[in-house]
Amino acid sequence: MGQITPGGSGDSDDLGDGGYRPLAEINVTPLVDVMLVLLIVFMVAAPLMMVGVPLKLPKTAAERVAPAPDPLVLSVDRDGKLFIRKEPVEEAALVGTLSALRGGDPNMTIYVRGDKALDYGRVMEVMGLVGKAGFSRISLVAEGLEPGAQGKGGKP
Repeated sequence: MGQITPGGSGDSDDLGDGGYRPLAEINVTPLVDVMLVLLIVFMVAAPLMMVGVPLKLPKTAAERVAPAPDPLVLSVDRDGKLFIRKEPVEEAALVGTLSALRGGDPNMTIYVRGDKALDYGRVMEVMGLVGKAGFSRISLVAEGLEPGAQGKGGKP
């Protein structure tokens, strides 16, 4: 490898080195192998080097932050009955109960769950009552599709 013997012309004496001449091409296969190994090493090592800045944090006498309370969930079953965290509530008392649970937190989020057999108008009525109770952040809860399942429209 790396040398070429002259052809059958018989003029090997003209080259002066016994008929061999160097090959002027670089074999890049070992270079590519080494570069790929280095690339993989750096890809694996890079996330390990990204650690937070080492600090000596000060001590404090402040109390620990309390974990977030259970989320406030309002459910409407297929008959239109209302439940707050699995406890039934009458529609007439819904606004007052939700206002008391919200307290003074204007950014509190409420999750509204409605049965899929429920009329859309009923869900909108309940959302109106939730808004009347002072909630501006209302999230509707739905289940995700099973992998490979399709909705009614034929789209995943």
